[in-house]
Amino acid sequence: MEKKGNTKDNPIQIELSGEVAEGVYSNLALITHSQSEFVVDFIRVMPGVDKARVKSRVILTPQHAKRLMRALSDNIRKYESMFGSIEEPEPVPMAFMNTPATEA
Repeated sequence: MEKKGNTKDNPIQIELSGEVAEGVYSNLALITHSQSEFVVDFIRVMPGVDKARVKSRVILTPQHAKRLMRALSDNIRKYESMFGSIEEPEPVPMAFMNTPATEA
């Protein structure tokens, strides 16, 4: 099987399964890093529940993390130019976030 490079004439083909296409809802993200990687944990916090579970974890190289930051900034700018400023509510204190994480 011949490998082909990703060029303008041969763009990468990306497949999206039905399960992944449904997505995972997250209303909190925690980001940690080391010298060689960034780890983004996407979490769903439910009102009145004092425990939350990581729903998805994405591990990125520092270079990819920076590209993601730029892409998000660009998309937020485009979104706000079409729909207006995104207002951020006052942060809600989450005391339980200071407890050690447990694996289930």
